[in-house]
Amino acid sequence: MDAVGVKKGQLLDVEISDVAFGGRGLTRVNGLAVFVDQVAPLDQARIRIIRKRKNYAEALLVELLRSSPYRVHAPCPYSGTCGGCKWQFLAYEKQLECKRRHVAEALDHIGQLRDIPVHETIASPNVFHYRNKMEFTFSERRWLMPGELGKPAVDVDFALGLHVPGTFYKVLDTRACLLQPDPGNTLLGQVREFARASKEPVYGLKSHKGFWRFLMLRHSAADDRWMVNIVTAADKRHHLQPLVDTLMADRPDIAAVVNNITSRRAGIAQGEYEIHLAGEPFLTDRIGGFEFEISANSFFQTNTSGAERLYETVKGYAGLTGGERVLDLYSGTGAIAICLSPVAGVVTGIEIVESSVADAVKNCRRNRIDNCRFLLGDILDVMPRVSDVPDVLIIDPPRSGMHKKVVQQVLDMGAPRMVYVSCNPATLARDLGLMKERYSVREVQPVDMFPHTYHIEAVARLEKK
Repeated sequence: MDAVGVKKGQLLDVEISDVAFGGRGLTRVNGLAVFVDQVAPLDQARIRIIRKRKNYAEALLVELLRSSPYRVHAPCPYSGTCGGCKWQFLAYEKQLECKRRHVAEALDHIGQLRDIPVHETIASPNVFHYRNKMEFTFSERRWLMPGELGKPAVDVDFALGLHVPGTFYKVLDTRACLLQPDPGNTLLGQVREFARASKEPVYGLKSHKGFWRFLMLRHSAADDRWMVNIVTAADKRHHLQPLVDTLMADRPDIAAVVNNITSRRAGIAQGEYEIHLAGEPFLTDRIGGFEFEISANSFFQTNTSGAERLYETVKGYAGLTGGERVLDLYSGTGAIAICLSPVAGVVTGIEIVESSVADAVKNCRRNRIDNCRFLLGDILDVMPRVSDVPDVLIIDPPRSGMHKKVVQQVLDMGAPRMVYVSCNPATLARDLGLMKERYSVREVQPVDMFPHTYHIEAVARLEKK
């Protein structure tokens, strides 16, 4: 059978050859690439074609005929259904290998950058219980697990948990997530019980009516304390007070309880305004000896111990000796700038989000740092006002990478050295490819901040030609 004969609904017995960028397994049927979820390299699998395109097909795993040596037991009962982490069944060493290769292949295929040294992936110190921030969604209907299909459904009118991949309305009633520390799961259960017993309805993800919307839990790895952020559709703090009183009485590890309130339809766990209900209005955590103040909606790397390794890599690649001028693009709440401050002359950050700049200034003050300054505004507008060419340019853009006009500004500035921090190998490769005529990519270091997912951070060291 040739590749054009592959049809939707067809059953095929195949061997999985690889894991593609994006996390799905890859096999080929007479040259046609077929992508399959929940499979590992060297799995022998029976698959069903569910979608056929000109150059590829997509399939579901029907039966595992023989397990790969890279397959391990996934300890989470939601593995394979939940979108929180999709690689629990894949041995961690294989995850690291795949992530390194995905970075290298992106540089080669997208950036047309040949023979770039891409080092072995730096592992996360913790592969479970590493997330310091989790967002759970309330839903008026629980999404059924595969084992429940075809059986009488019970207790389906409430859920608080994580989503099925690629959906906003399919919510699992997640009793425990292994990515957060265990005390967070106890907190999750306490809020679930209270909300379910309350007279206030859950917010409908389609009807856009109701009260309970999201629960965000943040954890300080340094202090082992928690922030509970309850996101609701209206200000009814008197309805929340019994829950707050119980949490503060039962849990001395809770540092803060806040209520974010939003009437917007968008499924974002961030309020239009915030009410401080108990404890402090923020958490504090530490990276590399520096203390950071974290409010409910401020950005902070979700893997604290992994962030230390990431920032140490940035610091090493920057090669600072104590007197250099550093320009930090997309500086956020100032974490990289602050970590570089002891070995730099002066660090200037540019950031478009006003609250992030305020947090950055506050974090500098907290750590008694006086050689960092932060400029508020769009890089396109602010960068031309930077008169001195920096010795080192730090670039840490969002997943979408740099705008082409920003790339041109970077090239026109002509810093002797650059360090590019990326959470998306595709846009990393694209942007480095746009700069390759003027800058040499000396090396790239992948850093795993997100075990059991296909996501990977990478740090590139560039020198002006």
